[in-house]
Amino acid sequence: MGSTEAVFSSCEDRIRASQAIAGGASPSIAQESPGWPVRIAESLFAVLFPSDCRICGAPLVRISRLPVCQECLDAIGPITGGVCTVCGERLFSPYAVDGAAGEARCGLCRRAHPLFVRAAAYGSYESGLRELIHLLKYGGVRPAANVLGRMLAEAIATLESEFSADAVVVVPVPLHRTKLRQRGFNQAEMIARAAMKIKQPANRLRLCAGVLERKRETASQIGLTSHQRRENLRGAFGVAQPEAVNRCEVLVVDDVYTTGATVSECGRVLLRAGATKVWVATVARTLKISAQHVQIEPHAGDSTIEEGIQVESVPMAKAVGI
Repeated sequence: MGSTEAVFSSCEDRIRASQAIAGGASPSIAQESPGWPVRIAESLFAVLFPSDCRICGAPLVRISRLPVCQECLDAIGPITGGVCTVCGERLFSPYAVDGAAGEARCGLCRRAHPLFVRAAAYGSYESGLRELIHLLKYGGVRPAANVLGRMLAEAIATLESEFSADAVVVVPVPLHRTKLRQRGFNQAEMIARAAMKIKQPANRLRLCAGVLERKRETASQIGLTSHQRRENLRGAFGVAQPEAVNRCEVLVVDDVYTTGATVSECGRVLLRAGATKVWVATVARTLKISAQHVQIEPHAGDSTIEEGIQVESVPMAKAVGI
């Protein structure tokens, strides 16, 4: 599971450097054209050792540690459209604006602010992004962590302007020791380490993987309601190193944000241990399903907010048990 096996792919392990904000994405990272000796070698190896993309099944024609084709990676984009400025949930109502600042918020966040200040995610937990996360978590394809780390770094970038001037402690959501022993790694920590390499040499973010601990095993979250998820996770986490977060802002990172039950419980124990604020960044987020969502953007030449309904088809997103 932890071995390093070369496969053949139409990419190295690069993704687009697009911003995870509503309204658009920046262009793809340009891929350098390989020299003719490399092309000949890749063609020869593709014939002698054929391999297929683990997402779409297309033949892979380039040497890479990540068995995913470039087309599948290019299809993974950031979340667009109207989303809650607090939790990142998709908005449906044209009246989803709350507060003096005119922030767009979902119904849950209008009724009660979460324990975290804000949560940001790169993409929607569906299709290729879901499969890529599963390749890492359940397939043991560790090179996928590098791609997912770049996505996490972009989600973190949308929060950085709101961080304090002091260092922010980055805390991955931990696995229970039994699950860690079975899987051999914590995917949240692997993705976080890959993201921190991209964020260097900036030293505002300080990764502390041992701060949180999972005190007990929990039942699978799949199929549970939001209330059942919260009860299932109550008391599941503890702070093993309270001195690391005391009087500090903390950024909790994970692979997927489903209902927010996991990160909310992490935030609760971190605040109790002395953290001043808790932020959340994930690679993916499950989004509610609807034929309509709200597109909220500034009115041209005005400081007010214009709200319009944009109709689009939103694919089914399966929930993950975290």
